[in-house]
Amino acid sequence: MDRSSPTDALRKDERMGSATSDRVISLPEIKTDGRISLEKALHHRRSVRRYHDTALNLSVISQLLWAAQGITNPRGLRTTPSAGALYPLEIYLIAGKVDELPTGIYKYLIQDHELLMTAAVNGRSALTRAGLGQRSLKSAPAVLIVCAVYERVTIKYGERGIRYIHMEAGHAAQNIGLQAVALGLSTVVIGAFHDSEVKRVVGTAEDEHPLYLIPVGRPR
Repeated sequence: MDRSSPTDALRKDERMGSATSDRVISLPEIKTDGRISLEKALHHRRSVRRYHDTALNLSVISQLLWAAQGITNPRGLRTTPSAGALYPLEIYLIAGKVDELPTGIYKYLIQDHELLMTAAVNGRSALTRAGLGQRSLKSAPAVLIVCAVYERVTIKYGERGIRYIHMEAGHAAQNIGLQAVALGLSTVVIGAFHDSEVKRVVGTAEDEHPLYLIPVGRPR
């Protein structure tokens, strides 16, 4: 009998994709010894909606993605707590201005700390329209999109699992915000958008539902 979970099946698909696709980009190694303390990052974290028109580098993107859902343990445990270690979150990136990374839409391949390009387009303008015209989505050099696959958790916890998923998304968003501060960057978390339009722009799978849009840039 196959005892693999839906999460295990997804991980297998991700590994196969990373092994065969020429659209996969390896991310720089993450660092775990930042220059500022956690207390200082907490003190300085603010919602910022205006950013300088300067590119981010790939090492910064690597750190932000790792902060959101990176692997921190040989057992596959991650930077955020997850009910039953079922990990329902998927992270996408819209790269508008990122050095060493072609403009495009990417999915974070968590198991191998890689990016898979899903579309070679600058989706920031379309995402801004889907996000009710919020300008930070267009001006930021990069936007992270946090999505959830509800069935990974509700299959075990039922309707209660929806609450657990939303808690986990909050953990991930706060990690991104604190990591951004540690890198001299700023973010804002956006929850006001047309779900179906975001899914269309980003190109998510049918069962991946957007919960957060998180633009990142250098504060103006």
